[in-house]
Amino acid sequence: MMEIIESSGNVFKDLGFPQEESDKLIIKSRLMMEIESFIKNKGMTQAHAAGLMGVTRPRISDVMRGKIDKFTIDALVDMLSKAGLQVTITVEHVAA
Repeated sequence: MMEIIESSGNVFKDLGFPQEESDKLIIKSRLMMEIESFIKNKGMTQAHAAGLMGVTRPRISDVMRGKIDKFTIDALVDMLSKAGLQVTITVEHVAA
């Protein structure tokens, strides 16, 4: 019989990553999704997006393929900034 467990809202935490690591992975995944969405919505080639964001085409390919381990939060924020997008953050108090 299959057991269904309610999600915590953080897939990485649900997969067993420590809280601090899962928080970073969520941030990176959201930034990567924004980059991918921007490229697709603008109908850009990977080469054009790479030039705009100041990275190589293989780096854009890594974003599009979800290779989260290849990026730092800083690098992703830089890419978004070079594309003319502003990143804002929200910090919330979470009860322990």
